[in-house]
Amino acid sequence: MTDLASRRPPVDRRKFVSEAVEAAIARLSGTIADPEIAWLFANCFPNTLDTTVRYRTAGGKPDTFVVTGDIDAMWLRDSAAQVWPFLPLAREERKLRDLIAGVIRRQAACILIDPYANAFNDGPAQSPWGGDLTDMKPELHERKYEIDSLCYPVRLAHGYWKATGDASVFDDAWRGAMHLAVATLQEQQRTGGRGPYRFQRVSAVPYDTVPLGGYGNPTRRCGLVHSAFRPSDDACVYPYLVPSNMFAVVALRALEEISRAELHDAPFAGRCASLADELTEALAAAAVMVHPARGALWAYEVDGFGNALFMDDANVPGLLALPYIGWCAPGDERYRATRAFVLSDDNPYFFRGSAAEGIGGPHVGLDMIWPMGIIVRALTATDEGEILRCLQMLKATHAGTGFMHESFHKDDPANYTRGWFAWANTLFGELILRLEKEHPALLRRPAV
Repeated sequence: MTDLASRRPPVDRRKFVSEAVEAAIARLSGTIADPEIAWLFANCFPNTLDTTVRYRTAGGKPDTFVVTGDIDAMWLRDSAAQVWPFLPLAREERKLRDLIAGVIRRQAACILIDPYANAFNDGPAQSPWGGDLTDMKPELHERKYEIDSLCYPVRLAHGYWKATGDASVFDDAWRGAMHLAVATLQEQQRTGGRGPYRFQRVSAVPYDTVPLGGYGNPTRRCGLVHSAFRPSDDACVYPYLVPSNMFAVVALRALEEISRAELHDAPFAGRCASLADELTEALAAAAVMVHPARGALWAYEVDGFGNALFMDDANVPGLLALPYIGWCAPGDERYRATRAFVLSDDNPYFFRGSAAEGIGGPHVGLDMIWPMGIIVRALTATDEGEILRCLQMLKATHAGTGFMHESFHKDDPANYTRGWFAWANTLFGELILRLEKEHPALLRRPAV
């Protein structure tokens, strides 16, 4: 039987303590009937605050550096995702609000340093990837250009504003970062050449480097934006990464709303709206492909020449996560068809084993299922039976640790990667909070 003692650090060793988060844990602990699910929630939901945040002030304003867990660096994607589930609680607690505002400001500062970088050091420092063939700087941990790295900060800032009504984060530095982010997306449409970004790494792992001189495989211009890497930090095969282009549309619509409602910047709002429209049209024209067994689906990657990669990856954004990132509703017809493909043996990175079934990806190899993929499946499911099955798999595969991992072997949950991966932990907390609102009966089951 699993030992259900708390796996959180002692209070005096926690990086940040939020009374609102502690109250939510106490409330849910009295609501969740399954003791192991309640224990997992109590361990996982506060993990970002307990172990990964460095909160301070800079120039009289909040400044928050967020590490991913076992890697001492801040990813734009991960840091936004790690604090996202706390937004509903931020309105009621000033210091939690300040913490998230500090993340938003730090992300803007990072983008201004380099809009093509995905991960940053806490100040100038040496990087293990300092020898990469790209324009490295001391502030960078890694310089893998990924569309989603520019979208997640927009999502967080927009969500923060909606949750709290606080527009003070939209200062000059933030506005400058957003203008640079949009300019970078337009630059990587490559209508006027390949742009300045290139990346190569000397590595035995082919997904760690970009082909053809670091600029990527060839494409035909169609209006979509190039991405050198996926949200898994794996290199794209075909540079038009479809779910990331969709995420860009969502982010641009959010920027348009902020620019009109708060910043009164009609020209920039119009620029965002125009680019979002252009990408939407390009996706409809170039990203819907016919799978030989499944018919018309959203492809994962395309190149504009008619080539497509039919797969999905557990990282977000991916095809399974499209409703979660705000691209479409869970009942959207094309999404339902794509989802059926993604959760089938026709997806080369969908694995079934004796322990669980779920999506993985090339990042950690075959037969490795990502809990994140199972959580996103539950977050985008409309059937309570499917959600329950996801909870059962998550409960059965934490290997007694009380936390979510990066991945685990489909037949052996004790064979896992990354025991300290805060994004997956906090995402599990987000799922339980969502179920409390939308499917409370599932949490009242004595055993899932």
